[in-house]
Amino acid sequence: MRIADTADLWYKNAVVYCLDVATFLDSDGDGVGDFAGLTQRVDYLAEVGVTCLWLMPFYPSPRLDDGYDVQDMYGVDQRYGDHGDVVEFIRVAHDRGIRVIIDLVINHTSERHPWFRRSRSSRDSPYRDFYVWRSDTPPDTSDQTMFPDVEDGIWSYDEKTGEHYLHHFFSHQPDLNTANPQVREAIERTMGFWLQMGVDGFRVDAVPFALNENTIGLREHRDFEEPHDYLRSLRGFLQRRSSGNGAGIMLGEVNLPHAEQVDFFGGEAGDQLTMQFDFLTNQKTFLAMARQDARPIAEALRARPRGLPETCQYANFLRNHDELTLDLLSDSEREEIFAEFGPEEEMQLFGRGLKRRLPPMVDGDPRRLKMAYSLLFALPGTPVMFYGEEIGMGERLDLEGRAAVRTPMQWSAEKNGGFSAARPSRLPRPLVEGPYGPEHVNAAAARRDEDSLLQHVTRLCQRYRESPELGWGEVEVIEQPHHQVLVHRMTWRGSTMVLLHNLAPEPALVGFELDDLEEGAELVDLLQPGTCTLDASGHTEIGLDAYGHRWLRVRREGDARLV
Repeated sequence: MRIADTADLWYKNAVVYCLDVATFLDSDGDGVGDFAGLTQRVDYLAEVGVTCLWLMPFYPSPRLDDGYDVQDMYGVDQRYGDHGDVVEFIRVAHDRGIRVIIDLVINHTSERHPWFRRSRSSRDSPYRDFYVWRSDTPPDTSDQTMFPDVEDGIWSYDEKTGEHYLHHFFSHQPDLNTANPQVREAIERTMGFWLQMGVDGFRVDAVPFALNENTIGLREHRDFEEPHDYLRSLRGFLQRRSSGNGAGIMLGEVNLPHAEQVDFFGGEAGDQLTMQFDFLTNQKTFLAMARQDARPIAEALRARPRGLPETCQYANFLRNHDELTLDLLSDSEREEIFAEFGPEEEMQLFGRGLKRRLPPMVDGDPRRLKMAYSLLFALPGTPVMFYGEEIGMGERLDLEGRAAVRTPMQWSAEKNGGFSAARPSRLPRPLVEGPYGPEHVNAAAARRDEDSLLQHVTRLCQRYRESPELGWGEVEVIEQPHHQVLVHRMTWRGSTMVLLHNLAPEPALVGFELDDLEEGAELVDLLQPGTCTLDASGHTEIGLDAYGHRWLRVRREGDARLV
């Protein structure tokens, strides 16, 4: 194994951290987070072990969808600063060894975007074809909208021009016509601009909708052989324009089963998305936690496609900035999770997910939280965290929709959780209250508590970065007798790790075999003192506490890594 090889595809063992500039840190006291505040906290993020920051949209926007309703793809919302502030932040982040990716919204714009205003000004507008219109009355599409509690379909009538426009999300977010070469060129120019500003890639929003048959099919395909050529063209542009010999990435939001995700990687060619979130494994993980039975996770890992190009990577997460969507599960499986983690109606969203953060879901049990984050970092792929996860922030269920988990970062027990010196009424959203409020949960206190979740996550980041087997290796689920325990093995270029996680509140003595290793092979625990050895049949036993977890590396002669 050559550690040097891991620097070639940096994203394969990165630690990704998602944040919203508006809710991270306010530096000027106006009540809104800004780039100057974010820059002040880069050292905190580096200390935790973050190596890649994903910034949610900071562009000018009406913010009817938290910035994903983009009004100007080249701009910076003046409340957060200006382009100079962005450049300074990126420079500081790079100096601390942190790459920066930003949201690229290719499916839709705000209805206030100049393109759409011109598009709806006349049927003869040169911008008409930037969006998808139809003159006939659309059929019932209530089953196709992303927000069934808000929208009754994916077409809205425009009184001025007498036609309907397409919107898979909110009606104030009209879908772009990605079959139009001018639209594709405009998106490429946006990418080129931000790459020139220094970003290291993009988190690509709602990818399947940009390739949806309504978006592509209602217009002539033009130079498309098939819709995925659009992704190929974006990936090709990224590789031409990004610095560092093609180091830029596209991390795609593709909430589909594994078999369908293969096409979005580009199949054997691997020439489309660089990375994709593994929504199926995420949802199966919560099913496993609800049941206290690890078999759904094992099922998801076995279902992952094999033989993908080395450049492709899955991104793992527990929670993100949206609801905890459960739409890839059966109705009965979804109800199991609702019953365990969100039984009240105010905890649920859109009939398919939960508007909750993880700590309140598990009643703040530190054992269960630490096990869950150990599992996140131990799964094959790249871990992605949402701001505040590392300290155990909770949610505000009285806030509408996804805003429940997008409250200001809790830095200290001081006024407004140390987020801002402004009056509370000027904050983007009110802070969490009760047992998860900043007087009980904050970064300053967690840094001084050796047993805190923050310290645990920091250790996980360190060990993960020292273990390329996790980001690069092949996964094998190891059979053993306890349904509540997941044991999986990660192997890369002859180096092996065995990861054990107990999803139940009862201890377990776990026996398993590694029959391809020699007798006496030593397994060294990376998270706590201890070792074990294999007997003549390659068998060993490991004790796991309630919600226990162990990371074991097979010690190999010639491996220069410290253990």
